Amino acid sequence: QVELMESGGGSVQSGGSLKLSCTASGRIRSIFTMSWYRQFAGKEREMIAALVTGGSAHYHNSVEGRFTILSDTDRGPWYLQMDNLRPEDTAVYTCHGAIMTPTSLVGLDYWGKGTLVNVSA
Repeated sequence: QVELMESGGGSVQSGGSLKLSCTASGRIRSIFTMSWYRQFAGKEREMIAALVTGGSAHYHNSVEGRFTILSDTDRGPWYLQMDNLRPEDTAVYTCHGAIMTPTSLVGLDYWGKGTLVNVSA
């Protein structure tokens, strides 16, 4: 069984920075993609950053130039560096990985539980 756990959420003032971390544990064969989603109150969850292992990073328009997704290895952990935060970035942030285990033939979806980021004006 694979589990993802986020850390690094919290409260910050507008213009500040936070760095979220996502750690994957369990029997992992490969991580194909590492990504971050966020969910505003009463809204659907949306992808904001994705990193294809060995490939490039992709960002939602609303965060491009302010957020950076990165990982040092192809098995994580992966991070979301968030700079120049705005009150409208306040949301629950969740990490996601497309992960192959020793018993799966394809990458399966795994999710963290989410961490709250609150940006005050």
